Amino acid sequence: MRALRLAALLLVLTAALAPAGALAAPGAHGEILWDKYGVGHVYAKSEPDLFYGYGWAQAKSHGDLLLKLYAEGRGRAAEIWGPSELKNDRWMAINGVAARTQAWLKAQSPAFRADLQAFAAGIDAYAAAHPEALSPQARQVLPVSAADVLGHSLRLFQYVYLAPPTIVDHLPGASVEAAGPSLESAGSNGWAIAPARSASGHAMLLMNPHLPWAPGWSTYYEIQLRAPGLALYGASQVGLPVLRFVFTDYLGFTQTVDDVGGVTLYRIKTAPGGYVFDGKALPFQTERHIIRIRQPDGSITAETLDVRSTVHGPIVAESDGAPVAMRVAGLDRPFALEQYWRMETAHDFAGYQRALRMQQVPSFNVLYADRDGHIQYLFNGLVPKKPGRDLAYWSGLVPGDRADTLWTSYLSYDELPKATDPPGGTAQNSNDPPWDAAWPQVEDPKPYANLIDAKQVSLRMARGIRMLSETPKIGMADLVAMKWSDRSELADRVLPDLDEAVKTYGTDLAKQAMAVLDNWDRTTLATSRGALLFLDWVDRPGAANGYKAATFARPYVLKDPLTTPAGLADPKAAAAALDAAARDMLATTGALDTPWGQRMRIKLGDQDLPASGGPGRLGVFDVIDFNPPADGMRTAGFGDTFIAAVSFDRPTRAKVLLTYGNASQPGSPHISDQAPLLASHTLRDAWLTRAEVEAHLESRDSY
Repeated sequence: MRALRLAALLLVLTAALAPAGALAAPGAHGEILWDKYGVGHVYAKSEPDLFYGYGWAQAKSHGDLLLKLYAEGRGRAAEIWGPSELKNDRWMAINGVAARTQAWLKAQSPAFRADLQAFAAGIDAYAAAHPEALSPQARQVLPVSAADVLGHSLRLFQYVYLAPPTIVDHLPGASVEAAGPSLESAGSNGWAIAPARSASGHAMLLMNPHLPWAPGWSTYYEIQLRAPGLALYGASQVGLPVLRFVFTDYLGFTQTVDDVGGVTLYRIKTAPGGYVFDGKALPFQTERHIIRIRQPDGSITAETLDVRSTVHGPIVAESDGAPVAMRVAGLDRPFALEQYWRMETAHDFAGYQRALRMQQVPSFNVLYADRDGHIQYLFNGLVPKKPGRDLAYWSGLVPGDRADTLWTSYLSYDELPKATDPPGGTAQNSNDPPWDAAWPQVEDPKPYANLIDAKQVSLRMARGIRMLSETPKIGMADLVAMKWSDRSELADRVLPDLDEAVKTYGTDLAKQAMAVLDNWDRTTLATSRGALLFLDWVDRPGAANGYKAATFARPYVLKDPLTTPAGLADPKAAAAALDAAARDMLATTGALDTPWGQRMRIKLGDQDLPASGGPGRLGVFDVIDFNPPADGMRTAGFGDTFIAAVSFDRPTRAKVLLTYGNASQPGSPHISDQAPLLASHTLRDAWLTRAEVEAHLESRDSY
């Protein structure tokens, strides 16, 4: 086996060093069968060949986007795309991403480094074979390397999810040294269902991440990967060489965004020649970076950026005249991609847990199920061990002149909140804290009081718990139907109180509006009359919001998520908000009961369809959120992305959807071809066998 792996490594290194056009003869590595939805099914001869084919496939489907993401990870996008990329490049320079990427590359195991090199070589091979398919700007990024793959993952996990530049925007009197692309709202639903709760007697899994739809760091890519001993199906964000949402014949897992508290901002006390730390004056570490920027006329200018750092991390802002340093979890953990690979190629729960114990992935809840019937929820990530004090203290600006505020270690796998094979037979998460993940079993939040929020409200989570608790035996059809649930949990919690408030405080117009809400079916289906009015009300001061605890009369109780929170904190203000919402509805739509789908639209490529689904703040499980109004219409721009309902029968079966299509490359027929399925609440069968793929074949590539 060792000899085979060394031979594979030599093959990949030889390919990576060869001219791009001479990487391999056709068919030397394997082939890709492309189905009619543009999903690639990679059949490879070895593990490195599998990574090579995956790189080829991503380049074909998302080449321009893929290469821009790698330029952004390098911190060198502005020299190709111009000033619009300058903020990102500054953020990469301030955080030393390029240097850390090189150190991480050296730290990789030889076998996995070979896999990363193979992935990059596959991208280069596709680009060499099809240069006309890529934009002139994207071609300037070539060739790519394993360092680009790692740099992109470092940027994504640490500096988009954990520590986006906007993290310093809330500081009092902030003078920001760098800013970058705003972190859009990120969410997800995930369920794991044990055999005892499954109609088939097999464990089930629901994958349902929610992210922005515009092509960028958040774009998902669906793929099947097969090689001797390996058969994976799932999705991951463009640019990653491993799957973050995956199922096999053995197991599967899905992820949701969590808050591990993995970033701390420190107020630095300056001293002559440096800064104060633990009673001593220490010098700042300094580095100079040159950032190149392409101007509209094609010329290149340069910006000099001097970066200061302390023992905490780089100086990223000033607050009321004091430097602010940032400490980010996981910068000493270079093996996140290999951990994912080990998780998804495990053959049982024990192997999966061994991979989790690597603790390299800095954040994301994980929900797991397997063919042996195990399920698990894990509050996964690198949770810094912060001594004493409360969560509010650590969420603010922490004194940086004291050694006892400098965290240096994390909760172990055994210390993290989790629910393994819970007695209720289900585990769920919708970006809520971990305490109700296995409801009615409740995790005690007290041991984590200074680390993890105990009182965060999510009526989207409550809607999920309600559906799971009301369905004793869940079949595939039930799972799919519940995924598409458009019922507003928020409406159920507050409309009775709003009715009473309007009777007492409401204007005549508010009473007319209340009559519409009384007749509303409390869903965000395209045909629903009243949902638009309700959303208009929710977004106004004085109304209730499914993510904001202060708007409810009765607070959230961990042991009672099905009835708390509820009621209206300020009935008089809520009645006034309904009057204002009614006036707005009449002015913009001409009616109080305009159907949801008449104004809420799915516009992707050449598609313009009525939308069903709604924002999570309505307590709707089927999440779609919408851009600000334009010409009276609102277009979907966030929410459901990759969806998979999986049953671990033998063999595994699944239904899937990638809502915005599996390609972004101009001219591809797959940019928006799945939008009609989204609009009609339809999942498609996952084609897992070669016979199924060939029965729906669009084309094939040998590579």
